[in-house]
Amino acid sequence: MPTPFRRIVTGHNAAGRAVIQSDAPPVRVKVLAGDGPTFYEVWNTRETPVPIDRSGGEPHEDKLTLAPPRGGTRIRVLDIPPETAEMQAIDPAKAREHFAEIGAAGASTHSGAASRHPYMHRTESVDYGIVLEGEITLLVDEGETVVRAGDIVVQRGTNHGWANRSGRNCRIAFILIDGRFTDGLG
Repeated sequence: MPTPFRRIVTGHNAAGRAVIQSDAPPVRVKVLAGDGPTFYEVWNTRETPVPIDRSGGEPHEDKLTLAPPRGGTRIRVLDIPPETAEMQAIDPAKAREHFAEIGAAGASTHSGAASRHPYMHRTESVDYGIVLEGEITLLVDEGETVVRAGDIVVQRGTNHGWANRSGRNCRIAFILIDGRFTDGLG
């Protein structure tokens, strides 16, 4: 089992002095069905600039959603287990079901044998991925690279997938920023 981590949230008291509002593991944790990853939802914002008040909390969300809120941001940590043969063999319908669990059935780009990986997907966002432990392979339409602890990926709305071929868990933090396709990329 991956080691837990703390989410420490600061704020302000009535006198405007900085305080620690909370110090505990993330409250929203979801393990996807089967051999899927574990999502630790750390925080989200709904607009930029972000309103900074004295003691407000994270905006409420009813369910896990892959993309950041429109006009906002999201930070999450993923524990991605090693791939299994069953995982690599899923069909496009199962891939869409996987993404539907995280509110993003339309993000799946798995189209059968021509796909590089069953979990290839695309979102209209800029995602900063920071590998915290382990390693994972980033796949794009034309190329791939192994990303190791300490490496940072700047993923700019591209079709991509993550393949954990390492035989051990990979923990990666993502900061997702809402984006907008231009230059005919939509």
